[in-house]
Amino acid sequence: MTDLIYGPTFEEMLYPERVAPDLRKRAALAVEQKSLDPVNLFNITWKDPAGGVRYLLVPPELSGVRAPILVLLGKYFPTGSHKVGAAYSVMVEKQIQGEITPGQDTLIFPSTGNYGIGGAWVGTSMGYQSVVLLPANMSRERFELITAYGATYIKTPGCESNVKEIYDKCTELEAVSSHNKILNQFEVMGNYRFHWHVTGNSALAAVTELAKGGLTGARPAAFVSAMGSGGTIAAGDRLKQAAAACKIVGLEPMQCPTLFNNGYGNHDIQGIGDRHVTWIHNVNNMDALMCVDDLSCKRGLQVLADPVGMSYLGKELGISPAILAQLIGSFGISGICNLLGAIKTAKYYDFGERDVVITVATDAIDRYHSVLNELTSVAGQLTEHEAHARVATIFHGAGLDWIAEGTVHERKRWHNLKYYTWVEQQGKTMADLDAQRDPDWWLAEQAKVAELDRAIRERRTALIAAH
Repeated sequence: MTDLIYGPTFEEMLYPERVAPDLRKRAALAVEQKSLDPVNLFNITWKDPAGGVRYLLVPPELSGVRAPILVLLGKYFPTGSHKVGAAYSVMVEKQIQGEITPGQDTLIFPSTGNYGIGGAWVGTSMGYQSVVLLPANMSRERFELITAYGATYIKTPGCESNVKEIYDKCTELEAVSSHNKILNQFEVMGNYRFHWHVTGNSALAAVTELAKGGLTGARPAAFVSAMGSGGTIAAGDRLKQAAAACKIVGLEPMQCPTLFNNGYGNHDIQGIGDRHVTWIHNVNNMDALMCVDDLSCKRGLQVLADPVGMSYLGKELGISPAILAQLIGSFGISGICNLLGAIKTAKYYDFGERDVVITVATDAIDRYHSVLNELTSVAGQLTEHEAHARVATIFHGAGLDWIAEGTVHERKRWHNLKYYTWVEQQGKTMADLDAQRDPDWWLAEQAKVAELDRAIRERRTALIAAH
């Protein structure tokens, strides 16, 4: 059996400055080297080495709205996406509970991309064999990263929205061996806890930084996030606890409007819109649902990734070189989806200059060059005229269609949709489903953060003593 490894607590992921100085120094060296050394686990955080939250403010010249749009940047996490935090949190909770053991169990990560990449990296770092289940039509870069981190993958049929096929493969692998352990991000509450505690509180800290930096009276007005696993949007639960007026706005692809109108379909906003309502998504706390077009996301991303588009933003819109340097490379397809949803949110609620709309750029352009190459082969090279048209229609022209308020009726409908995946297919009971209607169910899950942190610290201390 391989030695057990325990990385940071939830509190240390939120406050990396509380990690022992010598450990922080070793971790900083490991992240520079892109190392699989377990010490690199201590770089799972939204913070920079100085303790500031890594974010950017979208220039109003691009957003076209008065409200500041604050984007948390996932690209600085060790794997280039914040989903590695969810992968680690799920794994460490399972290890504490004695459900997985390195050298004995093989970890199966059902994913459409970044969670699986995170699982490949964390699994290898903590001494496990990892297998990622990923739809065959995902970007080439995703498969390359999984292999580079020492894991293997199995391609399942379809695209982003074909999660049912991933679940079927999970069932098949479980039947083969009791040592094939499924770490289902769509179901396991470690994913929720990471985002509620670490992402949510980091978002609050970013707004505080903004207020201290000159935006007097800045307040969290909305947290906007597309739903993939339903983990990231849990940050909204924390923000609403701290600022009761803060809205939580979920996003879906127009091509796969599952919650919006019980719809289905295929789309290409990789990382979201998985054609079901996830177990860990607190739909009863969501204030609105908005849909975004997948082609608009890819075309918008090209503007922020192509030199012609960046030149247009600087020369014609007057965005400063310093801001352009922040924008370029900071978004992937789902990040643009979140940005467009944030613009729609600011317009819909008529937010003003102090109303901060918070969202997340899950990853960056490095995972989507192949997707943009395909777009170029179909639509041709981006021109300055086309860049102008896209900014005018995709960003400034983000409309107020495809919006559903979180009324009592809608929230019940969203909740009831969980039945078809989780009770009919995945073994949950009606009592399990009904329990989630009670806000206390979610509060109890949040409260486990303190218990888990205590357990991680105790096990780390015991391991040090043993060696």
